[in-house]
This record gives sequence, C-alpha cells and structure tokens, in this order.
Amino acid sequence: MIPRVHKRGTRTIGLLYYLYGPGTHEEHTDPHLVAAWDSLAPDPGRDPEATHQALQQLLDLPVDSVAKSRRPAKHVWHLSIRAAPEDPILSDEQWAAIARRMVTATGIAPDDGGPGCRWAAVRHADDHIHIIATLVREDGRKPRLHSDAARAQAEARQIEIDYGLRRLNTGDGTAAQRPTSAERHKADRQQRERTPREELRETVRRAVAGAQGEQEFLDRLASAGLLIRPKIAPSGDLLGYSVALPDDRNKDGEPVFYSGTKLSPDLSLPRIRERWAATPSASETGEDIPADAPMRAVPGPASARRAATTAAWQAVLVIDGGDDEVIAAHIAAAGEVLDALAKTSAAHTRKQLGEAAFAFERASRSHVRAARGHDRALRQAARDLVHGGPALGRGEDGASTAMLIDMAFFLVTAAAAWHGKKEHAQQAAAALQAAEHLRAAYQAAAGHPMAVLHQRGRLLPPALHRRHAAALREAVPELAERVLAEAGWPALASTLADAEAAGHDPAELLVQAAGRRELDTASSVSDVLVWRLRRLAGLPADASAMPLHSSSSDQPSRSHTNGAAGTRRDGRNRTR
Repeated sequence: MIPRVHKRGTRTIGLLYYLYGPGTHEEHTDPHLVAAWDSLAPDPGRDPEATHQALQQLLDLPVDSVAKSRRPAKHVWHLSIRAAPEDPILSDEQWAAIARRMVTATGIAPDDGGPGCRWAAVRHADDHIHIIATLVREDGRKPRLHSDAARAQAEARQIEIDYGLRRLNTGDGTAAQRPTSAERHKADRQQRERTPREELRETVRRAVAGAQGEQEFLDRLASAGLLIRPKIAPSGDLLGYSVALPDDRNKDGEPVFYSGTKLSPDLSLPRIRERWAATPSASETGEDIPADAPMRAVPGPASARRAATTAAWQAVLVIDGGDDEVIAAHIAAAGEVLDALAKTSAAHTRKQLGEAAFAFERASRSHVRAARGHDRALRQAARDLVHGGPALGRGEDGASTAMLIDMAFFLVTAAAAWHGKKEHAQQAAAALQAAEHLRAAYQAAAGHPMAVLHQRGRLLPPALHRRHAAALREAVPELAERVLAEAGWPALASTLADAEAAGHDPAELLVQAAGRRELDTASSVSDVLVWRLRRLAGLPADASAMPLHSSSSDQPSRSHTNGAAGTRRDGRNRTR
C-alpha cells in the first residue's frame, strides 16, 4: 500500500472538481465518497442533490471561521493511498476504515477525543482513494502534522499486515517519482509496456552512463530519439533540461516534457554534473601528454567487457570494506555499468539485462551522499562499454559478456548486503531483484561458451583430470567435493589446463579465485571459478580457438613453480 502526501493547495473546490471529475484522461470511474469527518457529509458523486460547492463550504467552514491572519497560506491537505497491483480489490467499507486510520495516524483527526480537521475520502478507481482535508481544526487551531508522510508510511505497513496485502518496504524519500494513475491509464490505452516517465528515465540513465560532458550527454539524448528542451540562462549557460517522447502528446497535441528532476533525483543537471566534475583532466592528474600523442584507442566489445569485469571486481572489494561515501559512489557507478551493458547487449540477453538495470536504479540512491571521483574506474568502464559498441553475443565478446554478468551479479549482491546493513530496505530489495535478472541473463549468455569448455574438459586425459582435482582439493578443501560433484567441473578442469599451459600454477590461481569473497550466493561455484580464473590468468573468455591438452607429460610438475602467487611459471610477472 502506497500513501503519498501531495503538495498543499489553496483551493478546496479545485481539488474536489478533480476528484469527482473524469480525470485528466477520462480515467476516473464512479467517483464517490467512502468516508468523511461527518457521516452526513454530502456526496456529489452519488447524490444528485449534492453539489461540489456544498461539500467545499462544509470543509472550509473552520478555515473561514478564523481571522485571515490565522489562516494557513495553503490550507488544503491531500493524501492519496494506492494498493499494490497484485492486491485484491478492496470494498468501500474497507477503504473507509483505511481512510479513518490514515487521518488518525497523520494528525488530521486524532482519536484522543479532541477536535480535529474536516476531511473527506473520495474513491474514483478500484485501487486507490484520495483524502482531502482543510488545515484548521474545529476549535480554530492548526493541526500538528509534523512528519505526516512518515507516519502515513508507518500506518500503511501496519495496514498491509492487518489486511493481508503485499508488504512493501519503507521508503526514505530518495525514490524516483512514481507514475501517476493518469500516466498509467494512458500507457494502458496506448498499449505501452511502461509509462513515458519510466521510458524516459531509462533512456536518460543510459545516456548518462559514462558520459563526460554536457554536449556528449545531449548528443546521446538526441541520438536516442528524444525531444530535448534545454533551459538556457541569459549568459547562454545550460541551467537544466527537459525531455519528451515524440509520440507522447497531451490533449492539445503537444509533447509532454519531463525535467530531469521529475524523472529521478539523480538525473537533475546539477547532480549529473557532479559525475563530470569528478572526471579529472590530464592537467589535474599530472599526466604529461604530448600534443601529438595518439588518442586513447576505443576498445572493442570484448576488451571493454574484460576491463569492466576487472573494475567491477575492484568495486566489490571496496563495498566489502570501504567508507560509506565511497561505497555509495561505487554503487551509483555500478548502475551506469548496468545501463551501458544493457544498451550494448546482444538480443538474447537484452531483456534481462535491461530489467536488471531498471531494477538496480532504485538501489543506486540513498541518503549516503556519494563521494564522486572514487568511482572513476567504473564510470570509465561504462564509457568503454558504450564506445566499444554492441556485442554480437558469440565468440569472444559473447563469452566475455558472460564473464562480466557473472561479476556484476556479485557486485549487486554486495550492494544488497551493504544496503541491508544500513537498513535501506527498498534499495536492498531492488538490488536483489536486479541480481535475479542478472542470474537469468547469465544463463542466456553463458550457455555456448560453457558448453565449449565442458566439451573440452570431457576430452582431457584422465591424468589431467586427476591432477587438477588434486590441485582443487589442496587449494580449496572446503569447496572441492561440492565443485567436483557439479555439472560444471569439466569446464573448470579445462580452464585449469588452459591456465597451466599458459605457465600459471593452477592451485595458486584457485586460492586467489576462491579467497576473493564468498561463493555461497552462486548457483554454480565451478562457473564462478571458471570466469575468475580466466580473468586472473589472462585467458580468452572464448576457449573454442584454444588447443586441446591431450597429454599431461609435457606439463612441468608443480615442484618447479616459483611458489609466488600471482606469477607465471617462467618467473615473469603477469601483465594483469
């Protein structure tokens, strides 16, 4: 159940006309009174002799009875209460009881026997009611409405329990504005999967992902097909922006524009500029770059995904043990990586990755203010994903996509755990929802590359299997039997053989891979170890072009290794 305290107003009659009217887009059906401060209050919806003016005059009577100097500047209080989509349709009697609980909880009409404000609850749809009240009590005093929104939320949580409704998480005021009922009804009529507000928020977030300045951001908005209305200062500086979908029009045929702030708190131009200001120039970093130096090469899809995997892993380590402000920055930048990944994903992973990015959007904001600048690696990864172009979903970029999704799953799971510790209920739930979509996207992305590795593993000589199983038991004894029993063990054995052929010590790599954070959230530990090992050893994510290892006699024994984790058998440091 979602209560929302709206901005206070000055015209009681204006709000009544809206509540009892057809709605902005003819979405109101059978408007009628379900409860009021007085059981005999007139109902303009179902009583043909009752008028809007009669109800307005009664509601405003306490306001009109006091001196003008004592009247509130804005005396009209408005609360809407909406049931969740999966909740059953409540009766008028149930909504009336809920309305009485809400006016009591918020201080409009306390239940202590003292005087309260006049109020009325109007229902004009199956799933919600509106409560209108005037903010002068019957004794001429003003009501105590401190924290009325928070108290409405708390009462809604108890109502959910009492009525057996879907239990929602308490908000903290950092969520994006929900689509209005008019926007949802309009989207339904136009057979849109999402409302224009939600479509615009997703498109703008993808345009922000990895962008480094105003012009690049505006160019991306234009390339996405949005209508843009910039707000320009007399000096010519950009003050803000609004965007619209070309096919979303009002009743006069004009585009419906939304400002960045109306889409999401972190999509206002000042908040976006914080990300750009945290991107250092060459002079700020002290880099000595010659004037004729070549520009930074644009990575391809596969290399961009490998780099993003490394950046995501470093972010996991930060979330596990960093300062809160730095963690908040990394979580926000993780949202950019998911947006960029969804934007450049292949068809068979696009829907689930898009849903993951859409869900994680809520997890990217909290009251912990992000310390921008510490998230440069993730923001650069998002930028490289966008400029690297779309992945084809096969070969190296398909396999590296699976590798990145696997790491992104652990990144959002770490974000969920941090939000949970901070009691950010909505953000934690959103991150876990994103993790489930990433799990589904991984299954779609990893099918072919893991099948290749599995087949290669089945072709390994028994001697290699035994040796790598022994290395597994030595390196990670607590996980070994579980991994050996998984269907993915042949793929892991193949990866261990590839790493050994490249000059690495498989046991040492396993210690590094398994020791770098928990594995109990993984549905397949062997899959996770495969991608971590291939990244640590610098192996191609796609193993289809690599030679098979048909004999163990050409492999040096482990006694000839130098014993230092993170080095190759030939004694040279790895490049990664």
